Amino acid sequence: RRFDAFVSLWITFGGGTRLSVGSDVRPTLTVLPPSREELQKGTATLVCLADKGFPSDWSLAWKVDGSSSSWEESRSPGVLGGGALYSWSSTLRLPADQWAKVGSVTCEATQGSQTALSETLRRDQCSQ
Repeated sequence: RRFDAFVSLWITFGGGTRLSVGSDVRPTLTVLPPSREELQKGTATLVCLADKGFPSDWSLAWKVDGSSSSWEESRSPGVLGGGALYSWSSTLRLPADQWAKVGSVTCEATQGSQTALSETLRRDQCSQ
C-alpha cells in the first residue's frame, strides 16, 4: 500500500529532511541580447535563460569580458515545469555606453560539485 510506504518513509526521515530522487540535469543556457529600442533609451539589459535543469538550486552568474560583473544583476526563482525540471532567468543591466565597449558577456550556471556550464554572447554577433 503506497500510503503506508509514504508514511513509513516520512517517519524514517522526518518531516524536515529532503529526499531527492533522480539525478542532476544540466540546464540549457541561452543569452538574449539587448533590444535596439532599449539601447536607444540608454540601457542594455541582457537575459540569461536556464531551461530544464534539476535540482532547483543552480546558481547563475555573469562575467563581462571574462571577469565577474559589477553591474546590476537580478535572478528569478526556479520555476518547476514539465518533466519535474526547473527553469530560471538572470538579468544583467548596464548603461548602453558601457555595452558599446564590451567584447563579450557570459552567463555561468553552477550547482554543487558539478562542472560549471556557460554560454557566451559576443557583442559583435548582435545586430544593432
